[in-house]
Order: sequence, then structure tokens, then C-alpha cells
Amino acid sequence: MVERRGTPAEVVEVVKTTGVHGEITQVLCRIMDGPEKGRVKRRNAVGSIQKGDVIILLDTEREAKEIRA
Repeated sequence: MVERRGTPAEVVEVVKTTGVHGEITQVLCRIMDGPEKGRVKRRNAVGSIQKGDVIILLDTEREAKEIRA
């Protein structure tokens, strides 16, 4: 039996980089599958990421807080 982990989401906008050394990127991503399909959520991602990338979200119920300068 194959157990599925995570939900695919497409990056629709790169919002801003954050973290002490700029290693965290805040993105808006559109969930592509599951009960929240089509919703756009703000998430934090680590590493090199750009618009159009597909990321796997382990939890789709959480949303990152907006970065305020």
C-alpha cells in the first residue's frame, strides 16, 4: 500500500526573503490537490525557489504570518 505524504502547491508569487542570513523565502502558493485545492496560501520555503516551481506542503492548514518591515 502506497502512503501519500504531502500536497503539491505551485508558487504563484515570491513575496520576500527573510531570516538572519536571508535563507528563508516567503511565497504565495496555489494548492493543487486535496480539500483546499485552488486556495492561495502564504508559506515560508527554504532554499532557491522561484515563480512556477512546485513545492510539497506537508500541512495545508497552516499559513505563514506576513512579513512587516
